[in-house]
Amino acid sequence: MDTPKHVLVVDDEADLVELVSYNLRKEGFLVDSAADGESALKKIKKGKYDLLILDLMLPGIQGIELCRIVRNDPKNSGLHIIMLTAKGEEIDRIIGLEMGADDYMTKPFSPRELTARVKAVLRRFTEKPVIEKIIKIGDIEIDRERYTVTIRGKSVKLSATEYKLLLFLAERRGKVFSRGQLLDAVWRDEAFVEPRTVDVHVRRLRANIEADPAEPRYIKTMRGIGYLFNEEK
Repeated sequence: MDTPKHVLVVDDEADLVELVSYNLRKEGFLVDSAADGESALKKIKKGKYDLLILDLMLPGIQGIELCRIVRNDPKNSGLHIIMLTAKGEEIDRIIGLEMGADDYMTKPFSPRELTARVKAVLRRFTEKPVIEKIIKIGDIEIDRERYTVTIRGKSVKLSATEYKLLLFLAERRGKVFSRGQLLDAVWRDEAFVEPRTVDVHVRRLRANIEADPAEPRYIKTMRGIGYLFNEEK
């Protein structure tokens, strides 16, 4: 039997916290709550949570700042974040995702939809990737045992990080990952790595594997969300 996942709901709206917590508990989650950023941070430091549901506008430490603090601490590399906000502007969504949030929902929302999003975020990192000795996608061939990459039969030299990034995305082709998720997966416990580091390595990777890096065939940008490896038919 799987161990129940532990969720921390951080919002200063008591009715919303009660409703969200009720629905999550019905689905078998363990749920804690906090009404402000300071209380949430104390609980995160003491407890072991799998996912954080975090309101953007909080008393004291704001949601964006709390998200940044959490993401900059290597001890929280396994903690996933869904941000909530009453604002609908794209810029808020982009900032939240760039700070390392895994998903984003605008109030008002359906508790059922939020529960589905929670399951989806947790499933994204527990599903087993496609494991193949040699991954062939379009003109690209990745040999997992030899740690080599060839394009149309020609060897391509990649840095260790570029190779890990390519392999991670290629194994999970067709799925979108935020910068924060890629930092967790590829850089893991490296401290003080900024989300923009992902963009730099994606540009370098494209320069090595794409015929036209300005119009990439393989590593696609999902505006305001992150990146995916295009699944060739």
